[in-house]
Amino acid sequence: MLHDDEIRVDVITASSLIHNQFPEFVDEEIQPFHTGTDNAVFRIGLRATARFPLRPVEPDVRADTLRHESMAMDEFADHCPVPTPRPIGIGKPGDGYPMPWAVQSWVAGVVATPNGLSTSRAFADDIANLIAALRRADTRQRQFCGQGRGGSLGDHEAWMDTCFKMSEALLDVPKLRRLWERFRALPPHLALAMCHKDLIPANLLVDGERLIGVLDCGGCGPADPALDLVAAWHLFERNERDIVRVRLGCDDVEWERGAAWAFQQAMGLVWYYLDSHPGMAELGRSTLNRITTAPEFSSN
Repeated sequence: MLHDDEIRVDVITASSLIHNQFPEFVDEEIQPFHTGTDNAVFRIGLRATARFPLRPVEPDVRADTLRHESMAMDEFADHCPVPTPRPIGIGKPGDGYPMPWAVQSWVAGVVATPNGLSTSRAFADDIANLIAALRRADTRQRQFCGQGRGGSLGDHEAWMDTCFKMSEALLDVPKLRRLWERFRALPPHLALAMCHKDLIPANLLVDGERLIGVLDCGGCGPADPALDLVAAWHLFERNERDIVRVRLGCDDVEWERGAAWAFQQAMGLVWYYLDSHPGMAELGRSTLNRITTAPEFSSN
């Protein structure tokens, strides 16, 4: 289990719910696909997926969240230069599963990894193109939602303190604390931009060295423009990160804030997923290593 309060859903339950509530898929085979950090995902033939949230939330609250995510997915797809899942519908609780759940279209591709394309200039150019496309989208004067990454770095102080304490036997915490002191003192962003908000390798699909799909787009919305720069630190070595920076015209402060958001995310991955999801824990270590050895920060 990834979380202490995790809800489990098996293929028998998923198949029953999907076939009963979405008759267009009654003849499709349902197969477990993977369990992410937030959802258990099942393939519906070759056309769709069903995503069952793992963390318990009141059904009405979960339904509101899924409706909001559906709208965000459609908005993201309107601006994304590569294919991305579209919402198909929202399922109701049943057969022992206590919350609403979502059905989305399927996008084929190979999931990116932290090191698989770390020196690919073509992939770096594709990531820069993706972020640039989102930055051109109209925020429609909306504000940051107030939750998660993408607002003020200082709002995450308590979480970071927890991460440092839980990582004392795993990482060089004194060094990392010094770097966080630098990051949390950075000037804030002056304007918001549309962001994916979670551009980790697991949400990016590739074919060879090219980006061909983006997943998990339900969090798309206005945020610190530097937030999606986390992809540069999760995916690339120095020369390829520079491609992203130059293409996007990032100044020193924005670039450092991007590293700060990647740092904030990575610090929570190593200790939290150490036993339950080693791949996520390794992503955290890889990203922290890229940040701490980068010329911009290696003196800390």
